[in-house]
Amino acid sequence: MDTAFIETSKAALSVVGIGESQVLDGALRFGSKAFPIQISQRTAVSRLDNFDPENLPLFSYIEIAEERDYDALTETWIIEETEFLIEPIGYLLKVLGKMWETIEMGFWGTFISVMISLPLGILSSRNYTPNKLIYVIARGWLSFHRAMPELIIALFLVLMYGFGPIAGVLALAIHTSGVLGKFFADEIENAPPGPQTALAASGANAMKVLRFAVFPHVLPAWIAYVQYIFERNIRTATVLGIVGAGGIGTELKGRWDLFDYGHVATILLVIFVTVVVLEMFSQKLRNKTL
Repeated sequence: MDTAFIETSKAALSVVGIGESQVLDGALRFGSKAFPIQISQRTAVSRLDNFDPENLPLFSYIEIAEERDYDALTETWIIEETEFLIEPIGYLLKVLGKMWETIEMGFWGTFISVMISLPLGILSSRNYTPNKLIYVIARGWLSFHRAMPELIIALFLVLMYGFGPIAGVLALAIHTSGVLGKFFADEIENAPPGPQTALAASGANAMKVLRFAVFPHVLPAWIAYVQYIFERNIRTATVLGIVGAGGIGTELKGRWDLFDYGHVATILLVIFVTVVVLEMFSQKLRNKTL
């Protein structure tokens, strides 16, 4: 923390012209290369399979560029012409596709998480677990899932399933099932006992008490928890791509390693807009359900 304070102070002083700062230099270096953002895509025609010049993508065109190479044997310059396919919004469309893949990862990770956490949440609630042993096992299993960060889980799953979104989806599902399961169990335990006692006294079994006395009370809170986990999973899925677990994070890591900061800025902008839109949508949905 001492280093962070010192470097931040140097950056603040450097802004007003006092001294130099590696923090400010790094920020300026990124900013100078990040804008304008890159939304177009330029691909050599020779690298495209089954290329049809008569059937180009929408808004695309062919550009011919001259490249000069020096031939040491003949001591002359050789001019070669190379055809490139220029797609004005090609890279933006690619990033949007990766972002959609990330949203799908968040959705399926949340869906599987709910399927795992719902039964475990019921079994780990004190008033509805069949016995003490099952309660301890269910609580311990949920705690184990919560204790394993998604990034660590993804590292192991990439070794098992290979690179791609499957590892990311399962990593999200495993960790967040522990979080959701605890939320579900706590809500069941904190449900008002009056309706449950009255229904049980009338001869209803535990499942009917859950269905008619507990679920109507806890359902709004459960929906809010699931919405939060879904938003969180989308944000986390962007990070999982760094270890090869699919999504837009893989593209972000690749462009960052190549110092393509203009492409990085495009990716970050798409992530930001997506998160804001999802937050607005979730807020409207939450207002209707609560």
